[in-house]
Amino acid sequence: IVPSEKFPLSACDLYQVFDTSDLPGGVVNIVTGDRDHLSKYLVEHHNIEAMWYFGSAEGSRFVEASSADNVKRTWVNYGVSRDWTDPQQGHGQEFLIQSVECKNVWLPMGEIFAN
Repeated sequence: IVPSEKFPLSACDLYQVFDTSDLPGGVVNIVTGDRDHLSKYLVEHHNIEAMWYFGSAEGSRFVEASSADNVKRTWVNYGVSRDWTDPQQGHGQEFLIQSVECKNVWLPMGEIFAN
C-alpha cells in the first residue's frame, strides 16, 4: 500500500489492524513517500505480482508499459479522478474483479481412465 502523500497516517493506523489479524507477515506492506517515485520501483520489482495505480495519465501509461516486462496484473485510472465516497465508484463489483485472481489447477491422471 502506498498511502496518500497528504494523509499517510490513516494507512499507518491500518497497519495496527493487519498486525493484530491473522494475516501472515509480508502479505500487506505499507510504503510511504512520493507516489510516482515509488511506483517506478514497485512496478519494476519482479516479486510483486499486481499493482493498482490511481494517479496521472502519464503514470498510468508508465505502470502498464513497465509491468508488461514481468507480466504484472495492473489496474490504472489514466488520470480520471474517482470519488471514493460515491457508492458506485468507491466499492463494488469492479473492486472484486480486480482484487481476485482465479487460477485453474490441472491434475494429470495418466492412464487411470485409459481402460
